[in-house]
Amino acid sequence: MSSSSIDARRLSAVDLQTEKITDRYLFRMLGQFLAPYRGSLAVVFLGLVIVSILSTALPYLVQKAVDGPIATGDLEGLIPFGLLYFGVVIAIYILRFGYIYLLQTVGQNTLRDLRARLFEHILRQDMRFFNVTPVGQLVSRMTNDIDALTELVSTSVVMVATNMVTLIGVIVAMLLINARLALIAFIVLPVMIGSTVYFRKRIRQASNRYHRLVAEKLAYLNEQFSGMLVIQLFGRQAVSRAGFKEKNDAYREVHTDLRDYYTWYASTLQVLITLGLALVLYAGGEGVFAGWVTLGMLIAFVDYTRRMFEPIQNLAEQIAQVQTALSAGERLARMLHVEPSVEEPAHPAATADVALTVEFDHVTFAYEEGHPVIRDLVLHIPAGQRVAIVGATGAGKTSLAGLVGRFYDVTQGAVRVGGVDVRQISAAELRRMVTIVPQNPYCFTGTIAENISLFDMAIPRERIGQAARTACASRFIERLPQGLDTPLLPGGANLSQGQRQLIALARALLHHPDSILVLDEATSSIDTETEEDIQTGLHRVLQGRTSIVIAHRLSTVRQVDRILVMQRGEIVEEGTHDTLLALDGLYAQLYRRQFIESEEAT
Repeated sequence: MSSSSIDARRLSAVDLQTEKITDRYLFRMLGQFLAPYRGSLAVVFLGLVIVSILSTALPYLVQKAVDGPIATGDLEGLIPFGLLYFGVVIAIYILRFGYIYLLQTVGQNTLRDLRARLFEHILRQDMRFFNVTPVGQLVSRMTNDIDALTELVSTSVVMVATNMVTLIGVIVAMLLINARLALIAFIVLPVMIGSTVYFRKRIRQASNRYHRLVAEKLAYLNEQFSGMLVIQLFGRQAVSRAGFKEKNDAYREVHTDLRDYYTWYASTLQVLITLGLALVLYAGGEGVFAGWVTLGMLIAFVDYTRRMFEPIQNLAEQIAQVQTALSAGERLARMLHVEPSVEEPAHPAATADVALTVEFDHVTFAYEEGHPVIRDLVLHIPAGQRVAIVGATGAGKTSLAGLVGRFYDVTQGAVRVGGVDVRQISAAELRRMVTIVPQNPYCFTGTIAENISLFDMAIPRERIGQAARTACASRFIERLPQGLDTPLLPGGANLSQGQRQLIALARALLHHPDSILVLDEATSSIDTETEEDIQTGLHRVLQGRTSIVIAHRLSTVRQVDRILVMQRGEIVEEGTHDTLLALDGLYAQLYRRQFIESEEAT
């Protein structure tokens, strides 16, 4: 696919794995990030040209010295050539240091901008993207791929640009000095170019496989370490070990392929360089005897030939790194072209002072086409009403919560908050209007206070403590030696699931105290003693507040205004706790089953 076709459309999360991106497009993408530093790049290019001219002048000075003062025995006449040669070498050193330093600075600034752009781009993605994209792949893009591109922009590009300009300068100088001898020296160039094209393609393919395997390995390790409890509980270490061995062996094989291609390429170039120097010496020697080449010219041409092959050899050493970097750039470009399926509205609707109602207008929703999890749902929740949604696992309760917060877009129909279609409300405004406490809340590395405040240092300590007390989280927090200042392990591993849910509830109450509150199984892992406390807190918090309580434990929803019973994506029963028990339908069956299980557990 051409770069123009890439620009013409967005990539989906599936296209992320398969989309073809050309080198031309990659360099154009890098050019966009380099554009702010075009002034510095112009200085770098000028330095490269001057260094190339000065470098090609050195063999010419040797030729003039040999054919002039040395041939005539004029020792004093040789001194100016020596001083000039020394001055040119010093100038080359200073200029080369300057442009390499400047280009390194530009490269690091460019990659900083790219890293920030990629992170911001990933933050914009919707939940569907994160559901289908492994965490290891995202980490690989932000680390390994950026590092590979860093080498290209900061180091390889310097080498490639220097060698290319030097090569062009040497070729022009050789043609100007003696075109006949220059053409003899160029005989091996087509073979070198053919070898470069051949090995470049294979090194690029191996580099693509290498980085794909790196992402797969990171994703596998993340999954295995995260699920270590399950692995040990069921004795699946052997299976885990076998899976890692398979990926480790594949990783070694692709490294071996890269080594083989590079070794063959470097060896081929070395043979061709030796052959080229031999041709120049033989033809130039004959030219000296025939009179169409001077001795100084032959010496200069040997130097020029070496200088011509040297950048080619340097390019050979860089080609594996360049191909690896371009391969990484290809994956970064694909990532940057994936747009969220949940789009920000072009002209967000005004939502100030609207009543916080929730409405589902004939909503159908499916994660996969043809398999709806919510079917033609019609529901209206007035402002201030407390509604509970119950049902068996897979009934569509959590999907309903995700639609209210617009984590996904409906397949058919519309979801309205405050009478406005959520697709017409900006994400920031919708987050202010709707707060969701998920079933499996996440805790970041930091203190409990920092997790409740989400690291907002401007929030007063008293407000954090008040939110914890309202959510009934203060009871367990106060028993900890450091209280709110207790540090948490990654993911809150040193807290129970119920304690993490209480922190998430306190977090929601602190940041959006007046919003629609959606509790998605937010009390599912709380013990009976804590449940009694939180019922009191929730009754106080939910009073007069539009709220949706999604619950599996029916004992937590008896005090709400209305209970909806879902089955296979549809509302099959509706009423208060007492009304539904009297109806003796699905709700009554679920309630009796849980009551019997609770009695048996007691």
